[in-house]
Formats: sequence, C-alpha cells, structure tokens
Amino acid sequence: MLTRKQHELLLFIHQRMKESGIPPSFDEMKEALDLASKSGIHRLITALEERGFIRRLPNRARALEVVRLPESMAPGLAARKFSPSVIEGSLGRNQPQKARTPIAVNDDEDVGAAIAIPVMGRIAAGVPIDAIQHRTHSVAVPPDMIAAGEHYALEVKGDSMIEAGILDGDTVIIRNANTANPGDIVVALVDDQEATLKRFRRKGASIALEAANPAYETRIFGPDRVKVQGKLVGLIRRY
Repeated sequence: MLTRKQHELLLFIHQRMKESGIPPSFDEMKEALDLASKSGIHRLITALEERGFIRRLPNRARALEVVRLPESMAPGLAARKFSPSVIEGSLGRNQPQKARTPIAVNDDEDVGAAIAIPVMGRIAAGVPIDAIQHRTHSVAVPPDMIAAGEHYALEVKGDSMIEAGILDGDTVIIRNANTANPGDIVVALVDDQEATLKRFRRKGASIALEAANPAYETRIFGPDRVKVQGKLVGLIRRY
C-alpha cells in the first residue's frame, strides 16, 4: 500500500507524462507536493521504485517511467505492461511518402481494454530522415495515455531528444494535429519531404525546431516550410 505522499507523487508523474510525454523535474515534483527539499522527493521515488510502480533509467536526466498504477487510480490497469514491436526494415531516402491512416479514439472508449494504435514508420530524433511511411503494424497502449481524436505511433531513430527522455528505439504516441503551441514536442514535416521529432518554437515570423541535446543545433525555417503533423502525448519503451 502506498502512503499519501507516494500516491500523490505517482499521480503527479503519471498526469504530467500523460499531458506532455515528459517526466516532471525534481523541482516541479517538490513544488507540487509542497515539500521543503528535493531529498524528500528522492526518498519517495526510491520507495515507488522499490514497490514496482516506477522505473528510473540510468544516466538520463529526468528519465522516469511509470510501470504500473495502483487499482485505486486505474482499475483493471494495475500491473499491466504494454510492449510494442520494433519496426522491421528501413526507409530509403528516395521512398515516396504515403498517406497515414491514424485511428480515431472516442470519449466512451472502454477504459479497461488496451487500444490498438497504428505504427506508421520511423521518425528522426536527429538529422531528419525521409517522411513517414505507410502503416506497418499496430501497438497496444493503455487507454489513459490518449484522449479523443486520431492517434498514431512512430519508432524513434536518433538521439537528439534524449534530454526530454526520448531515446533511440522508443515508440512515441502522437495525436494528429496541424497546429502546436510553443514548447510542444511535435512531428514536423519539413519541405514536404523530411519528418522529424522536435520541440516547436517560434522565432519572430519563423519556426524553430529545437533539439533536446546540446550536440544538435536548433534549425530555423520559414513558416511555409514546416507543417505540424501531430503532437507527442505518450511514449512506450521496450527492454
């Protein structure tokens, strides 16, 4: 059984990752739980990890993964883990882009069952690769990871978003959208040819695609060169 503070912290981490796909910082967790120091957060995270509710990923900043939820928070989902398959093959640079067919999720979707999301190909978190290819297979995700709307999944290729907790080989869950707010992590299509996963920023009239790795430069484009294809809402990692 979790203590009240452990329960509050697990819920806060889960909600933040559900909203943005990124774990909160220790300062954000300290403020949310109204604790005097980050040492209290360290103790709570250690307790949650020992009880099998979260997992810390070594050598990664802010790298936390919610493994399961208690029954009181998500009946029917506790102790359930979803593992995506890895996309086979590769994208050739001359391969034409094909239309994706994302799945629509209704507000009354059964909360006790996994939802199948189509995997549409690979997305670059590094130097952009060719645009998203056709549907390859599906991946099962917990229903509380997504909301109403159309969703699809992509396998991440590259390391430019590692400081946002997104690693090479991860599967990201994307909500279909053609607009974004500054700071959102988006699937961006550049010049109708190259797709990349980056943080969306505006620089005056231009659009900036910002990496979460100091080894990569922020790329600036005219507004007519970038199309937002969706926003990050979740992430699945296979071990």
